Amino acid sequence: MTRNIDRDLTRFKGIVRGKVRQNLRKYINHSEMMGRKGKNVVSIPVPNIDIPHFRHGPKGSGGVGQGEGEEGQSVGKGGQDQGDGTGQAGSDPGNGHYREVEVSLEELAEMLGNELQLPRIEPKGQDSIQSVKDKYTTISQRGPESLRHFKRTYKNALKRSIASNEYHAPDPVVIPRRDDFQYRSWREVAMPESNAAIIYIMDVSGSMMDEQKEIVRTEAFWIDTWLKSQYDGVDCRYIIHDAVAKEVDEETFYHTRESGGTRISSAFKVCKQVIEQRYPPSDWNIYVFQFSDGDNWGEDNTECMKILMDDILPHCNLYAYGQVESPYGSGDFIRELRRLGDNKFENLVLSEIPSKDAIYDSIKKFLGKGK
Repeated sequence: MTRNIDRDLTRFKGIVRGKVRQNLRKYINHSEMMGRKGKNVVSIPVPNIDIPHFRHGPKGSGGVGQGEGEEGQSVGKGGQDQGDGTGQAGSDPGNGHYREVEVSLEELAEMLGNELQLPRIEPKGQDSIQSVKDKYTTISQRGPESLRHFKRTYKNALKRSIASNEYHAPDPVVIPRRDDFQYRSWREVAMPESNAAIIYIMDVSGSMMDEQKEIVRTEAFWIDTWLKSQYDGVDCRYIIHDAVAKEVDEETFYHTRESGGTRISSAFKVCKQVIEQRYPPSDWNIYVFQFSDGDNWGEDNTECMKILMDDILPHCNLYAYGQVESPYGSGDFIRELRRLGDNKFENLVLSEIPSKDAIYDSIKKFLGKGK
């Protein structure tokens, strides 16, 4: 039997999630998440929600429809005069309070897909790569001595000793018998392996400021959220570059700031090595997301285009290039990519991201083909 409080809680959660869906574009563009709450849950600030309810007047104040005023006359907000909107500020607290609501990444992915009308991804190659592993999750009365569970065995012996009045508290002696023995046991579990690889490439030269990196971080969060909902497992790799490229961890990727020139070909070479050494295209669904302000000083774009066309694009489900607007960037590289043409490489998607307000449309452009 469902209690009233449980029904109310379910209803309230539905209202809260409706508010999140209603304001999802704002959350996407401006990264309103307060921070992760564990591996699979995030906390989102939602304005406090007032549930509509009746307010009863004092007893003896009249029946329905009685009192001053004419039929059809507005009673105003909360039955009080609205006022003209002028007056001095008061000392009372305002009503702009926010509540942190925990939402699972799975729910966020569903909201994202519905809001952006994203098609489901059809993985290439093996839809799900699985391996069988032994997990010690059960207990058995038989097994090898090397797997004997000493704590459980001793507890069994102690309980038997007390129940049979053999236990002598001043001088306790507990000797396990064969019937007391307990052993750790295993069962075979099918473990899904990562079958999608996401490779992020970012220019960290002096022209990429903190604002541009925040755009990249916000967009990458939502890209991760969607792709992880489409695959059993996702493996993420990070490459940064100025004139020289290197593979780094996630923390370094988002918080490194370099100076100097920019050579995009150096990043493409590292990306090529990562794919060749770790992700055979026949078994992996590969996604590459590159973010830059468009500078490529000190080299001819011919080498970049050759590596991209010969060694990266043919192996990717999707190659997405996001050009973040910077006051110091030239923005030339996206023009070079446009010359490749959509007809030759259908998995190549380009997006210009002038500000945080463009993140929403950029994600839709990147993921809207369902590759």
